[in-house]
Amino acid sequence: MAATRSILIVGAGLFGLTTARELRRRGWQVTLVDPGPVPAPTAASTDISKVVRMDYGGDELWTRLGRQSVARWPEWNRELGETLYHEDGFLVLSREVMKPGGFEFESHQLLTALGEKLERLDSATLARRFPNWAADRYPDGYLNPRGGWAESGNVIARLAAKARDEGVQIFEQCAFAGFLERGSQVVGVRTKDGHEFRADLTLLATGAWTPTLLPELGGVMWATGQSVLHFRVANPAAWQAPRFPVWAADIGRTGWYGFPALNDGTLKVANHGPGRRVHPDEPRTVSPDEEPRFRAFLRDTFPTAADAPLIGTRLCLYCDTFDGNFWFDHHPQRPGLFVAAGDSGHAFKFAPVLGGIIADAVERDSENVIDRFRWRQRTAAGSEGARAR
Repeated sequence: MAATRSILIVGAGLFGLTTARELRRRGWQVTLVDPGPVPAPTAASTDISKVVRMDYGGDELWTRLGRQSVARWPEWNRELGETLYHEDGFLVLSREVMKPGGFEFESHQLLTALGEKLERLDSATLARRFPNWAADRYPDGYLNPRGGWAESGNVIARLAAKARDEGVQIFEQCAFAGFLERGSQVVGVRTKDGHEFRADLTLLATGAWTPTLLPELGGVMWATGQSVLHFRVANPAAWQAPRFPVWAADIGRTGWYGFPALNDGTLKVANHGPGRRVHPDEPRTVSPDEEPRFRAFLRDTFPTAADAPLIGTRLCLYCDTFDGNFWFDHHPQRPGLFVAAGDSGHAFKFAPVLGGIIADAVERDSENVIDRFRWRQRTAAGSEGARAR
């Protein structure tokens, strides 16, 4: 009988927890350490909501993974024992007639070819079905009923509880201090409180901190701060599905997207743009210039929310790669070290399939490893998720 393999995972966010559970199911001995608590307040995945969608322009890989994930989110609701994924639909709108080459057009074409039942919308239909929108600004688009949003922070908490139940050892309040090494080989990590953890393989799932901890990756990935603003609407029901599902407002050109209101009236609005490069340990402050920019968007797109009180801001950190693709591979110069990073601001939707994707890369499963996520050199690249400027 083969000896049980052991893995030490640094970081209990989305990548770390999904991988921990999957490798535990495959028979690995799994230890997970995090500066904690879990969920960690500074982790990108610790939030009130994340979009779940399959719409990725003409990109067949992301579309396939998105469809697999959307199909499995309802299963996760049952497995996790709570309705944490809300299939309210995904409203994709354009400020001009959709045309070939545009994100909205290519998404519609590919998903329709794959058999998805999308509802094409014009301004008149938009005004009737979704009255909060300034319909004359958005003459074209569609509603994808298979999509919605997940309560991301609550999902992380439930994943951590499940992982513990399944035999994953989770150590909180254990901040990474350095690697334990034998020559060029990584054999574990040392934490700031002096503890040492050793394993056959160490997996770094440290999100925006990754290029700081591994400077050799600084040319292919970096931390960026993305502003998220929370407003309060007075009549929450009018800002919830089906009248107001998850939405993207000409996102291929503008980056604007957002969510239905929570029951307390919290309306989350965000922008999927280039952001600004930051150090992950810097104060998470949103620039005062952001509120006027967001309110200008609200006035133009959701006029009745233009004066809604601002109740909170958040600087969400991405670990962006140069091409917008994830980074799941063994370190080529440091045996014993695996890197799972590069969320690029669009990872959470794939939560139900991520553990298997990363675990296949850990186990060097040649049939299932996704080439696009391998260790690679920087090239001139662009994709829906890319941030390189």
